Amino acid sequence: MRISAREWLGQLLDAESFVSWDRPPLEVAASPRYRDDLRKAASTAGTDESVLTGEGLLRGRRVAVIACEFGFLAGSIGVAAAERIVAAVERATEIGLPLVASPTSGGTRMQEGTVAFVQMVKIAGAVAAHKAAGHPYLVYLRDPTMGGVFASWGSLGHMTFAQPGALIGFLGPRVYKALYGKDFPEGVQVAENLYHRGVIDGVVPVHVFRRIAHRALSVLSGEVRDEALAADRRPGPDPASAAHGPVADADAAWQSVLASRRPDRPGLRDLLRHVTQRVPLSGTGQGETDRSVVHALARFRGQPCVVFGHDRAGRLGETMGPAALREARRSMALAEELRLPLVLVIDTVGAALSKEAEERGLAPEIARCISDLVTLETPTVSVLLGQGTGGGALALLPADRVLAATNAWLAPLPPEGASAIVFRDTEHAPELAEAQRISAPALLADGIVDRIVQENPDAADEPVDFARRMVAAIGAELTRLRALPLHDLERARRQRYRRLGLPAY
Repeated sequence: MRISAREWLGQLLDAESFVSWDRPPLEVAASPRYRDDLRKAASTAGTDESVLTGEGLLRGRRVAVIACEFGFLAGSIGVAAAERIVAAVERATEIGLPLVASPTSGGTRMQEGTVAFVQMVKIAGAVAAHKAAGHPYLVYLRDPTMGGVFASWGSLGHMTFAQPGALIGFLGPRVYKALYGKDFPEGVQVAENLYHRGVIDGVVPVHVFRRIAHRALSVLSGEVRDEALAADRRPGPDPASAAHGPVADADAAWQSVLASRRPDRPGLRDLLRHVTQRVPLSGTGQGETDRSVVHALARFRGQPCVVFGHDRAGRLGETMGPAALREARRSMALAEELRLPLVLVIDTVGAALSKEAEERGLAPEIARCISDLVTLETPTVSVLLGQGTGGGALALLPADRVLAATNAWLAPLPPEGASAIVFRDTEHAPELAEAQRISAPALLADGIVDRIVQENPDAADEPVDFARRMVAAIGAELTRLRALPLHDLERARRQRYRRLGLPAY
């Protein structure tokens, strides 16, 4: 069902809060027929152009809004509509408002030709400047959103949701049939398919998007909330008491490996049950998704951040592929652009070993993740939650602070793999686990890890208490890091990894 611009604004914003920013549309050169089309469109749609702009309150938060009206010449964008959009984006940037946009359009206005086509560059440039200034840009795609609109400002959101069942795509089905003489494959240009393919973050009705946008804007605002939020009042041990782990005995490393593989061990999703204002994101935004990872916005003890990490839930033994790493880089870019801290959670058996992974650039993506993290211009916390194998773990490791659970570990290969290389069997895995210093206490002693969060004695036996301790520890680290100058953090991060493994003087 199509939703008009005014209906969308009425469902998104607080009642009676919308204030229009629109001026009369810019006069453009038009043939008599086109002028007649414009008059008829205005009468049919009840709007003077294909877009409405303004501001309002979203659960009390002031936001700028842009809404297309499909009833006006199929929501097509010409010079006047583009100018109205750009003026609104620039005004939102100037006064520092988050921007929520809802395209629904057949694309470029054909009556205005190429000059209308290139308006998408103008709009995309204004949105890019808004985002570069650190302001949130959220998108809700309505039915239908096609052509240059989807290929420009419709695809630039920090997060992008869509109306259920919405037709969304680049080339319209009618145009496709006219050009190629056959129907476009059914089910491809549908919101739900794009979500499953990692192009958009979700498919929800407007009233649900309103709640999601409210939570997202709260996190993206960067405001630090009172750490006594209702969801964080549950009692738990003081995270400061978990600053150091136990001294390992000779067999501790191998026992940690076994503990980390327990199917009932808490993972990232278990941690996220104890954070507030969580907003799940999905995919790379470029047509790829990997269900072995989780990507979200959230608050840890009131501290806003972007979260990305491996998800062990039902996926023991599953490796991560290039799409997961590209999704990780999306989280890095999102955190940096919005000046939010980034929390990375490591719990993986390693990166994928397959023909497809090699051909899709697995190794280069690992390299780019490492490079991005070392130079990222925002505070970072990395958490070794369980298994930490190979390049898939290393890609998420470089951070300002690295935490580890007692039974977490980090190694270039699983101990069985190291044993196969050194001894040509797997029987020496326990010996290699100890010799390679992969356990959390050894990583702490070697300066790879900064802090161990206790398991008492195994996280799988106390999943709720452990999750609360870890969330509290992450929140405490975020509080400390956000109090430090960013320049000092970046310099210390580079020095940390420059000196790693060298003798202390």
